[in-house]
Amino acid sequence: MSVIDEVLAANLLYKETHDASLYSPEPRRRLAVLMCMDTRLDRHALGLDFGDAHFIRNAGGIATEDAIRSLLISHYMLGTEEVMVINHTDCGLQKATEEEMHKLIEQKSGKPANIPVRFHAFKDVEKNVYEQLERLASHSWLRKELILRGFVYDVKTGRLTEVPWTCKRS
Repeated sequence: MSVIDEVLAANLLYKETHDASLYSPEPRRRLAVLMCMDTRLDRHALGLDFGDAHFIRNAGGIATEDAIRSLLISHYMLGTEEVMVINHTDCGLQKATEEEMHKLIEQKSGKPANIPVRFHAFKDVEKNVYEQLERLASHSWLRKELILRGFVYDVKTGRLTEVPWTCKRS
């Protein structure tokens, strides 16, 4: 049985106790979290329950065009008032350059990319969080009332540390 088949079997059990009236598309805590897809970081590490927040995940917790699109929907259509940007120690995007990742994947796939891909490699995790906050703050559609804060999650200790940043939106 594949892992997907195991998930489908678990879903059959879950559906027996699912109560749609308990959940809403609007996050209960009016929080959105932009964070890395790393398996060592999840809602439990943040003390959040199912339905508390919107989670927008990608490799590196990068404020990509698509992540910003999701945050705009979360903010304007679903009531989000605060955003956490979370990166973590020991991130895979810190372990290779953009060029090295392209070369490795092209070599393993046996062909070049037919659509441009940017991996957003970085070396300094705190600097990366700062840059994502700056990118979000610079978007003209993100209201200045929207609270933006950034953090680094230490995968060894489980601790979140805030990255110093002052919002410069007008």
